[in-house]
Amino acid sequence: MDVFTQEKRSEVMSRIRGKNTKPELIVRKFLFAKGFRYRIHQKGLPGQPDIVLKKYRTVILIHGCFWHGHENCKLFVIPKTRTLWWIDKISRNKLKDETKANELKNLGWKVLVVWECALKQKLAKETLSKLHKELLEVS
Repeated sequence: MDVFTQEKRSEVMSRIRGKNTKPELIVRKFLFAKGFRYRIHQKGLPGQPDIVLKKYRTVILIHGCFWHGHENCKLFVIPKTRTLWWIDKISRNKLKDETKANELKNLGWKVLVVWECALKQKLAKETLSKLHKELLEVS
């Protein structure tokens, strides 16, 4: 049984964004401050990656822990209502992520994945530092 009415659940779900999320904005602001120039949600590439650094032939995928099924993460908890539906939904998301990443790699792109939980306050500085280091290694 859901804790919200059907109307309230619909309202809550309608507010969930797929683009320009807080984790995306954190990474984009960091990259811009470090002098990296990028495009967002490039339509010509498989899966419309969150961030495309054409100069470095690198894409950055920023995954929400819940929507992309981040294993062993406290932000990934399968809902107690419609459990089978959610398991199927998240499994399809993970399969699609893997397929699109492979397509990008086959086209010669380096694929970096940043998880939402790694951008939380305690880990953000370390995560962004690692990302910066990886991008410098590509150049």
